Amino acid sequence: MNEGRSPDIWLAGDPEDLVRWMGSGVKGIVTNTVVQRELTEKYGSLINLTKKYLEITDKKIAIEIDGESTQELLDVGEVFTKMSDQIILKIPCSEIALDAFSFLKKEGIETFCTTVFSLNQAVSVAQAGADHILPFCEPMKEIGVSPSKLVKDCVDTFRDWAERPKITAALVRSVDVAHSALKDGADGIIVFWPVFQEMLKNTYTDKWNKIFLDEWKIMHKKGHLKGLPVDMD
Repeated sequence: MNEGRSPDIWLAGDPEDLVRWMGSGVKGIVTNTVVQRELTEKYGSLINLTKKYLEITDKKIAIEIDGESTQELLDVGEVFTKMSDQIILKIPCSEIALDAFSFLKKEGIETFCTTVFSLNQAVSVAQAGADHILPFCEPMKEIGVSPSKLVKDCVDTFRDWAERPKITAALVRSVDVAHSALKDGADGIIVFWPVFQEMLKNTYTDKWNKIFLDEWKIMHKKGHLKGLPVDMD
C-alpha cells in the first residue's frame, strides 16, 4: 500500500509545542475543530492560528473547515488555500462534502476527508475525489472492534485503484493504536506530539542506549575520541 516508502506521521497540537518536532521527519500538521476551538482562545482567530502554523514550518498543514452547504465549504476553504499552497483542506464526511471534494479535485487542491467510520463512506468520498481517507481508529475500541479494522478494509479495497486515495489513520491517541494502524497498512497516522514522543520509547532501547553511551564515555575519558567534537566534561 505504501509503494516502497515509509508511512507518514502527521502531528496535531499547539504551534508552540509542534515547532520542536518539525525537523524530525514528520509529514506535516493536521488540525480538527476541537483543537481549533481551544487554540483560537489563545491565538484570537482561526486565521491567526493558521498563520502561526505557517510560521513554524514549510510542510503541509491540514486545516479542518466546516459549514452547512457545499458553497460555504468552498468559500471558507478558498480563504485558507489563498493563504499558502501548504494548506490542505480537511472536510468532514457528509453529503454536502461530496460536491466540494469533486470541485476541489478539479482545482488541484489536496483534501482530507475526516469522520470516516465505514467502508461505504470511504468509497463514496474517494469516488468524489477526496485525496486522503481518514478512518477514525480510537472510537472503534469503545465498541469492541479492532481500531484498525477499517484501515485494513480500505487498504484491501483501494489496493488496485489506479488513482487510489491515501489511507491516513485518524484519532490515534495511543502507541498501541498507532502500531495497529501501521501494521494494517495505513499510508499515514495522525497523532498528538506526546504520542509521537512515546512511540520512540522502549525499555530495551533505553537499556542498550545506556550501555553504548557508557562505552562512549569510557573512550572519551581515555582520550580515544581525540579529534572528535565531543563535550562530556
